[in-house]
Amino acid sequence: MLRGIVLFLLLANGVFYAWSHGLLAAYGLAPAPVSEPQRLAQQIHPEMVVVLPPRRAAAASAAVVVSAPAEPSECLTAGLFDVARGTQLAKALADSLPAGSWSLEPGVEPGRWMVYMGRYASADLLERKKAELRGMRVKYEAAPANLEPGLSLGSFDNEAAANKLLGEVTQHGVRTAHVVAERLETHGMRLRLPTVSAALKTRLEALKPALGDKPFKPCPA
Repeated sequence: MLRGIVLFLLLANGVFYAWSHGLLAAYGLAPAPVSEPQRLAQQIHPEMVVVLPPRRAAAASAAVVVSAPAEPSECLTAGLFDVARGTQLAKALADSLPAGSWSLEPGVEPGRWMVYMGRYASADLLERKKAELRGMRVKYEAAPANLEPGLSLGSFDNEAAANKLLGEVTQHGVRTAHVVAERLETHGMRLRLPTVSAALKTRLEALKPALGDKPFKPCPA
């Protein structure tokens, strides 16, 4: 009985050895492969593969993630332009700048209202009015060229604010001031360049004649 058990164990060990070493593969009996030599054969220049230590590997990963800093740029705008000027400008822009780097958008320039004194018939009368205002401690400044000779007591982007100031200076004794439209509301087209790089900015110099008296300005925040 004992001899039979020993013989059985020896036979079982022999079969396991043959199976584990692939000696029975021809009969369809072999363990599942734990390596893939066929993939090793497919590697291209395996001698160039370098295994980095943990610290160098982390640094290499960070270098891949961090991209190069973007080129500095700014947003510029100009206008308003009437339809005729805007049409001419659009042609000049299309001939000079890359597509998508600019746009002409509808825009509105709000009106402005002024508390105004004038026009005065002589320089002497203008000086007397200045003296009167200084005596009443009312601030003033020279009126725009199209309203000279005259004085501005304040300029506002809405008529209500101008009328409010008119009421205040009237209480101080000013009798001849009134509210005028310094500039009427204007509709037109505004040029916008959202991302102007240093290289693009040099190309804008050639466009200044097409802008007329409308210089480039930073876009409003």
